Amino acid sequence: MPFLELQGITKAFGQQQVVRQMDLSIARGEFVSFLGPSGCGKTTTLRMVAGFERPTTGTVSIDGREVTDLRPNQRDIGMVFQSYALFPNMTVAGNIGFGLRVARRPAEEIRARVAEMLEIVKLPQHAGRYPYQLSGGQQQRVALARALAVRPKVLLLDEPLSALDAKIRVSLREEIRALQRDLGITTIYVTHDQEEALSMSDRIVVMSEGRVEQIGSPFEIYNYPRTRFVASFVGTLNLLEGRVLDPDSGRIAVDGQEIVSARGLAGSQAGETRVVALRPEALSLQNGHLDHNRLRGTIDEVSFLGSVVRVRVSLGGSAISLDMFNQASVPPPARGAPVTVSFAREDLVVLDRA
Repeated sequence: MPFLELQGITKAFGQQQVVRQMDLSIARGEFVSFLGPSGCGKTTTLRMVAGFERPTTGTVSIDGREVTDLRPNQRDIGMVFQSYALFPNMTVAGNIGFGLRVARRPAEEIRARVAEMLEIVKLPQHAGRYPYQLSGGQQQRVALARALAVRPKVLLLDEPLSALDAKIRVSLREEIRALQRDLGITTIYVTHDQEEALSMSDRIVVMSEGRVEQIGSPFEIYNYPRTRFVASFVGTLNLLEGRVLDPDSGRIAVDGQEIVSARGLAGSQAGETRVVALRPEALSLQNGHLDHNRLRGTIDEVSFLGSVVRVRVSLGGSAISLDMFNQASVPPPARGAPVTVSFAREDLVVLDRA
């Protein structure tokens, strides 16, 4: 039985449909990220789970209880905002204990819980400081501690790291994930950063224009995107148009050169045009295994990116990019040189139709 469930959720503001027919089941203790560009509906969905927005249609259930019509303070959730939303006139300890005071918990219990949370977020020496005396990363730790102090059933995080610099973001996202695992708390994390979603999540919900494009593990989302949007939004990808030769055997032609998909082309017809996707790191200028696909072309551009050298190969009517490890003893190929790009059949992804 799912711990958190959204059934038939939609949200419209006037004539504008912001979330379209969303169904999602989340297990107890699971870490799920909503990933997508600005305006895709991910924060609106989070706010409907929190109770700050009411669905136009559909229901929200937590731990077997429908909460669609309940106020936020009746849902047993903790929320961390992008802007931290700390009370400037309260100390760190005061901010962390705020929810417990609102719940009228005994003073001794509040003191003990605040001390416990300060240890968990590694800020025990900052209890008496005010928010303006803290760094951005420290303020976000306080916001996280405040959300967790009331022992919520569900933790909601709305782009909590977007205001921090890159190095602090990486460090803090590792801390958040480790803490979430230790506590076993069911978590929804909203982000537009694909690296955050891929590195932190048990599952990712990729959204675009209010629709769910794909739900899956980071491995599935990255390696087996179902739609053109997912393929182009998550990671770097080569998108090529191919003409189906034989759907049953998975044969398809790109720029007149035949390649084969390991998964076949179910639902396609011979002569139909389909978009195929290939990750740059899946491609090689080596011959590869005997049953690998091969595409012949010429070197069009070579870009030195430090540890990686990105090579663009012209296939005639289209181009494909591949990544090579930088090796000081092996110079990159020269522009204009004829090459053969090889890749495994399993690495060829044929996308669903739009």
